Amino acid sequence: MSLIFIAKKAHPHFVQVFDEYDVLNNTVQENVNAARVVKAYVRGDYEVEKFGKVSTLVFKLFTKAEKIVAWNSPIMQFAVYTVVIIMVLIGGESIISGTMQTGELTSVIVYALQILMSLMMVTFVFTMIMIAEASTDRITEVLEEVPEMSDKENAVTEVSSGDIDFEHVNFSYSGKGGNLSLKDVNLHIKSGQIVGIIGGTGSAKSTLVQLIPRLYDVTEGSVKVGGVDVRDYNLEALRDQVSMVLQKNVLFTGSIYENVRWGDENASDEEVQRVCKLAQADSFIQEFPGKYNTMIVEGGNNVSGGQKQRLCIARALLKKPKILILDDSTSAVDTRTDALIRQAFREEIPDTTKIIIAQRISSVEDADMIIVMDNGEINGIGTSEELLKNNAIYREVYESQVKGGADDE
Repeated sequence: MSLIFIAKKAHPHFVQVFDEYDVLNNTVQENVNAARVVKAYVRGDYEVEKFGKVSTLVFKLFTKAEKIVAWNSPIMQFAVYTVVIIMVLIGGESIISGTMQTGELTSVIVYALQILMSLMMVTFVFTMIMIAEASTDRITEVLEEVPEMSDKENAVTEVSSGDIDFEHVNFSYSGKGGNLSLKDVNLHIKSGQIVGIIGGTGSAKSTLVQLIPRLYDVTEGSVKVGGVDVRDYNLEALRDQVSMVLQKNVLFTGSIYENVRWGDENASDEEVQRVCKLAQADSFIQEFPGKYNTMIVEGGNNVSGGQKQRLCIARALLKKPKILILDDSTSAVDTRTDALIRQAFREEIPDTTKIIIAQRISSVEDADMIIVMDNGEINGIGTSEELLKNNAIYREVYESQVKGGADDE
């Protein structure tokens, strides 16, 4: 009974302890990842104080839980020695009356102590199980979580082409009834085209392209790739044919070969080197002492932002996708390198649909089609020449960048 009482009292405290552990771990991870920002704004003392508050709370909660659990040992010992005393009293009377020998009493006490000590060990195990139960609940939550997206039965496993169609697409991150990030988007992109997307911050450029590999599902309407609704594809098959180079480029610990081979683990050294040349990465790789065997440290912190972007582009190209999406992925490279990358795309992968999101007009100026986004809607579609004539937003951005750059020179 005492064990059940202790378990009921202590278990909620352990659940709370592990919840606070999450906060503590997130604080540590945040500070490690943003160490430069903390130093730049001289916020070290503040972050130390914040960490101290969280760790102190964890300490207090854990101490409170352990104080409850600590009652287990004295209660069990009290029970053991109470049983021994009762046995001695009863056995003593039996010896006096002649119904029991001293050796028999000693044997009974020894066996009883062994049994009781084993029970004490069981109670300690029970205590550990009680602590583990709080962890098990958290693990079970993750394992039983149902994915928001799943494959249909008889899902399509092959992407026939890089054609993309948006048909009356509305999208909200909050689902139906939420504020729409995309509003009634209608769009057709032919396979092999180079498409530029431009627009102000918050105009839903990234949101638009993230619907293509089905990172999110549309709220209304449909997105089709190769004439098939993306919701009818096998997710792995679809994403294998849609390569995305995101705004936040991520490299992993390992050699350059290993990082680029994320696109195709069976690729030969020659194929890796070829895509690196297309992404204009080969030139700086050759300057490293280890060349393609150079080790990338965690997060790619031993290469510059522009070098990281080019390696990520090479990784995406190695997949040989039907659709290649660059989400502001050349922002850290100079305009000459940017132009060389686009030229390589046009010459080397003419059948791949290429979508380039950019802030620089020069990055999309020579695209087959440019989409101007504004407040979640398509404000204009056309070539650079057409948009200069009939789209005020594009013309304003063009003049501020092209003419402004000329004036600076």
